Amino acid sequence: MSVVQPDPPSPGSAPLRLLFVCSGNTCRSPLAEILAHSVARRGGMGSVEVRSAGTSAVPGSPASGGARRVALRHGLSLEYHSSTQLSAELVGWADIIMAMGPSHMEAIKALGGGEKVVLLGAFAEGVEGEGNGSGLAVPDPFGGDDGMYQETLETLERYVTLAMRRMAGGNG
Repeated sequence: MSVVQPDPPSPGSAPLRLLFVCSGNTCRSPLAEILAHSVARRGGMGSVEVRSAGTSAVPGSPASGGARRVALRHGLSLEYHSSTQLSAELVGWADIIMAMGPSHMEAIKALGGGEKVVLLGAFAEGVEGEGNGSGLAVPDPFGGDDGMYQETLETLERYVTLAMRRMAGGNG
């Protein structure tokens, strides 16, 4: 099943609501969230709302130290991030849900988000619907060194930028 690409936001329209989902909502999805905010600002996509959540989040947890450090090195901040547990309410809020891996997609589908969930990497590369896309999953840096967090940020930066361009009507 593939998700229909959303129409680009138009001035005065309701905002496009994006939700990024990973496991604990302390590394990948908060990094994707702040990257999406940055891309939206730079690209003039003012009518976009972005949130993040985790399938196994402990609500209220801060972003991991590695995620905070790599974000700061790139001029971004996760200082005020507080983890959120994925819920049916968040799934209902979102127009499109971008999962970091196949297991996250399954959890989103179980909450009724089957028509709006995509694997971030597959959507960014324009290959959603081709297998399970596990080769395009974003590796989890949790517990790794700062080099792993740097690699994750670089992967997310590529995928989020491509996905945001695609949603804005660009070809990537």
